[in-house]
Amino acid sequence: MDTIERIEKTLDTLRPYIASHRGQVEVVDFDEVDGVLLVRLGGTCQGCTASSVTLKQGIETRLREAVPEVKHVEAV
Repeated sequence: MDTIERIEKTLDTLRPYIASHRGQVEVVDFDEVDGVLLVRLGGTCQGCTASSVTLKQGIETRLREAVPEVKHVEAV
């Protein structure tokens, strides 16, 4: 399983929670050299003041644990 597949599989564990708040998360790009994952937050997550907390404490934390190649997650 390649890195993007492992990232998607990990995000699939988070998507039900995000969807319960009528939001969504989509992988845009992953820089394997720098370990930077770009994601797009949609639905009610877009523009929500709590989205930065969801991004850092939820998505980034879980991904860094499950996919060590991910060092940093940024929203675009």
